[in-house]
Formats: sequence, structure tokens, C-alpha cells
Amino acid sequence: MLIPTLIMGLLAVVLIGMGYKRGGGEHIVGLKSAAVMTGEALPLLLFAFIVAGMVPVLIPSEVIARWVGHESGMRGIMIGSIAGGLTPGGPFVSLPIVAGLIKSGASIGTLVAFLTGWSLIAIGRIPLEVGILGWKLTLVRLASTFFLPPIVGWLAQSVFGTIKI
Repeated sequence: MLIPTLIMGLLAVVLIGMGYKRGGGEHIVGLKSAAVMTGEALPLLLFAFIVAGMVPVLIPSEVIARWVGHESGMRGIMIGSIAGGLTPGGPFVSLPIVAGLIKSGASIGTLVAFLTGWSLIAIGRIPLEVGILGWKLTLVRLASTFFLPPIVGWLAQSVFGTIKI
């Protein structure tokens, strides 16, 4: 986390400096906008990290192993696909959950299926998609991507299943 943090910090300083040089208080407008976004995202981020921290502590490792661990096989991959598709929010929600699953001993196939389901199925995004793009395109997208999370999870488990994360 150190390298990405340093890169984002450097980028932020450069952009603030650019805004300051342009004059007109653009750097202040940008910082106020950042403060508003932080206030909106911080509660969600906090709760996502609580979930990620509690999963490995509260769910016994035997249960994790049976349902989503290396021994779970396709059942774990299907659970990961469905859970990922049902997980609301952006990466600030899903990535901490995956981090918690990693600590709990979930298989690489389950983790990849979860992330792929979250990205491709995204049940929470469907109303917005229908409203903006229409139900026909939304149905075509869902029909085209619905089976990919289990396939990708199985492929990840088959090819990379021996890698410890």
C-alpha cells in the first residue's frame, strides 16, 4: 500500500500546484470537492473495512474452507460468483470483502469468481442501466456475461489453484 499511496500523494500535490498556478482559486474548489466526496464515501469505506475485518474473525475457518476454500470446488466458485454479483457499491466495498476472504482462506477460484461477478453481473447497477440504456441492452449484456464469473473462477482455480495468496 505504500507505493500506491506515495504515487497518489505525489499526483495530488502536483494537481493542487497546477490549480494554484492557474489562479482563480481552482485549487480551493478542487479541495472542497474532495472534502465532499470524502464525507460521502468515508462511511461506506469504514463499514466495508469492518465487514472485511469481521469475516475472518467471526466465521470459523472450517466453514470458510467447506464453502469457499480450496476443498469447495465448483460450489465455492458458484458462491463467489453469486456473492460478487450481489455485492453493492464500488471497489471500496468489494475489495475489502475480498481481502477478508483472502485472510479467511478462500480459494483463488472463489476470489476471482467474486471479483468477476461483482464487475460483470452487478445486480445493484441494473436499475441504473435499464433507466439509461434501456432494458433490451441490459438484458443482452446480462445474458452475454452471466456465465463468465464461474468460468473465469474455474479457469483461475485450474491454472493458478496452487498459488497461495
